[in-house]
Amino acid sequence: MTTDTTAKKRLTCPSCEQKAKRVSTITLGALLVEECASQFVKDGNDRCDIDGCNPLAGDTGWRFCESKACDVVYFSEEGNTMFTGSQLKVLVGIKETEGERPLCYCFGHSVDSIKGELRSKGQSSALEDIRAKMKDPGCRCENENPSGSCCLGNVKKGIKVAQEELRLADSDIQMSTPAKSSTGKGEKIAKIGTIVSAIMASSCCWLPLVLLTVGVSGAGIASTMEAYRPTFMVVTFGFLGAAFYFTYRPKNAVVAGRHDCCSTEAAVENDCCVSASKSRFSMMTLNKAMLWLVTIMAVAFLFFPSYVGAIIGGSDGKAVTENMNRAVIKVEGMACEGCSALVAEAIHTVPGVLAVKVDYEKGETVVGTKLDQPVPIKEIRAALEKAGFSGAFVRGQTEH
Repeated sequence: MTTDTTAKKRLTCPSCEQKAKRVSTITLGALLVEECASQFVKDGNDRCDIDGCNPLAGDTGWRFCESKACDVVYFSEEGNTMFTGSQLKVLVGIKETEGERPLCYCFGHSVDSIKGELRSKGQSSALEDIRAKMKDPGCRCENENPSGSCCLGNVKKGIKVAQEELRLADSDIQMSTPAKSSTGKGEKIAKIGTIVSAIMASSCCWLPLVLLTVGVSGAGIASTMEAYRPTFMVVTFGFLGAAFYFTYRPKNAVVAGRHDCCSTEAAVENDCCVSASKSRFSMMTLNKAMLWLVTIMAVAFLFFPSYVGAIIGGSDGKAVTENMNRAVIKVEGMACEGCSALVAEAIHTVPGVLAVKVDYEKGETVVGTKLDQPVPIKEIRAALEKAGFSGAFVRGQTEH
């Protein structure tokens, strides 16, 4: 250890020039060997206590250097006091390139122990184990870890190092991740269920139209699916309600004081808990955006039968005029506006029909032919029955 006083606060290691993280004197007092720790004197005692340590003369703060190529572990921000790895009670695992290389000093995880897990199980549960124990019994990173802060970031890196050393591809070893919560799974199921049930609720309308585009009559399917529409609508709103519940219900907060890795000075400056909070916030924002997108899609599908008529209309494109022989036919079996297109298509297949106008609200269809040609009512009724509807003459020319 050497001591020299300078006026400028040092943020980079004087040995390797790498930027270093700030560390509490509590960490130095806990991990330096006796002869070094005794220099931190408080109230006449030659040891640091739980409340901290007095700085050496001229030193106002300390930094931790994690560079593997550097022997320095701690150095003062003011002055030129440095402590090397040989002056610590524990091995600084993240500065080592071989051997055991401890990573989590509170719960005993190292590169070697992770390699053992990878060999025996194909994956490491180190992260899960640490996160569980951070809540109970709690960690003491400031007193146990040479960096003075949470070890999760170093453990993640350590898993990758262990994988590389075992010469196993990332695809062969699944990094341990926290078990997926039932909340996240339930939220996904609810969103998917909302979309699927909404699509099925409107299938009585869109499915026949799709079949019509490929030359297949879907009127029978329309009437069948219409019977199940109320059920699918109830299921849709049930799934949607569940999705809103899972997305917006209050999340369990971390109990204050259960672990101290989020309360250290180093953690405040570059903290794993802060990063986790930002990550959770981003994911929650994305989940909410996805939920509202699902809601819009569900509403669009649910009410598709209500506005499809405005899109496709109820005629074959040619208006029924006074210069035509006209007849009004009552059509039964139309489930929604989409059926208007099916009715118009079915009637238009009858020879001699020039124009068709379907009124879904009234359940009537106006058919036009040439003035000198009668409207083929019987043929039209047969065409409607073939398409899954029934027709009855209402008014106009005499039925033929």
